[in-house]
Amino acid sequence: MLQRIVENKAMLVGCVLILLFTATAIFSAWLSPFDPFAQNIRLRLKPPSATYLLGTDGYGRDILSRTIWGARMSLSVGVVAVAIGASLGVLVGLVSGFFGGQLDNLLMRLIDLLLVLPTVLLALVIVAMLGPGVFNLMIAVGISNAPRFARVIRAEVLALKKMIFVDAASALGASYTRLMAKHILPNALASLLVLSSLRVAQAITTEASLSFLGLGVVPPTPTWGSMISDGRVYLRTSPWISIVPGIMIMLIVMAFNLFGDGLRDLLDPKLRGARGKS
Repeated sequence: MLQRIVENKAMLVGCVLILLFTATAIFSAWLSPFDPFAQNIRLRLKPPSATYLLGTDGYGRDILSRTIWGARMSLSVGVVAVAIGASLGVLVGLVSGFFGGQLDNLLMRLIDLLLVLPTVLLALVIVAMLGPGVFNLMIAVGISNAPRFARVIRAEVLALKKMIFVDAASALGASYTRLMAKHILPNALASLLVLSSLRVAQAITTEASLSFLGLGVVPPTPTWGSMISDGRVYLRTSPWISIVPGIMIMLIVMAFNLFGDGLRDLLDPKLRGARGKS
């Protein structure tokens, strides 16, 4: 497994970036050179220098320190939100695909209604109803991702429940719950892992979008989206305020996309066979 990851250069780059961002998020309190919440108007809008490597914002806060702390918030929201979305989506997809019939039609029509709205717009509606805050933001982003998981898992279940090993377990008296939990869901984990890694990137951009609009994490907690929003009025004179967090969002989204694509190639035997022949 490790050798295959090393051979896939794009996946390796994604893994390294994810590890770097994760380490930054975990050790942000020790890596930050200054207090990310401390304001000093006398130091406002300082350009990058030896003291303030990435400059300061309109309140005199160190951009580097706030960027480091922003990694913690972005990764936390992205991972937890995807976990919430995956839990809801897997439950709906399993039940819908396994039982079929009218229940399947009802659940899929509800999923279709949610899929009509773009992910960011659906999350915006939910967080507007729940109110700003970290927990509400995670719930909103998680629910907005659930329909994608439900669709993928349902498709996997429809294919797997026709397999011989499922028929054999059913003939031996396995209950519906056991069939779904022990025989079907484990065989759908590959697709679930790939989709989860890709949706983390989507969740991070959704969190940044909501924070940019002022509906995310409550200030003064630093997030990359809110930092970009704070720097809008200084784009002509102090562009580093928005550019730095924007680059961080681009890098972390790219990292999860590279990792997800590589994971798909790694776990899909058809794709591995095609690569081997080529």
